[in-house]
Amino acid sequence: MSSVIEQKKQLVEEITDKFSNSKTTVVVDYRGLDVSEVTELRKELREAGVEFKVYKNTMARRAVEAAELTDLSDVFVGPTAIAFSNDDAVAPARILKNFSKEHEALELKGGVIEGKTATLEQIQELADLPNYEGMVSMLLSVLQAPIRNFAYATKAVAEQKEEQGA
Repeated sequence: MSSVIEQKKQLVEEITDKFSNSKTTVVVDYRGLDVSEVTELRKELREAGVEFKVYKNTMARRAVEAAELTDLSDVFVGPTAIAFSNDDAVAPARILKNFSKEHEALELKGGVIEGKTATLEQIQELADLPNYEGMVSMLLSVLQAPIRNFAYATKAVAEQKEEQGA
């Protein structure tokens, strides 16, 4: 009997570590999705480097309390799955939000962003952000704009002088 308790304690510690160490964690209710839809969702999340797991609610609640995220313990009711991402903070929220648009049965419940409990609205806002590559591309275009404008101005001045000289 004590080995079962030890296994449960280890599982709670594992879940606690995932909550503490992941950049973003999103909790969803997957009730109403059929097996093929859940498989499709898992595949999409796995390709983005997101771990998608189903744990018993009591284990998840204990892990949330151990990670000092007690505000999140209310969402662990009914069929609940958790998406953990250690690399891309935006990926789980974006993928799950887009998937929930196509499959109304999937419901976002809440989550954790950078170690702090996030509301459903914050998860939705995070999902609307571009991914890392998109943000880098936006930054580069902003940095290139002054140089590009200078080049256009220089070209215009050169063309004007050419016209005056001819």
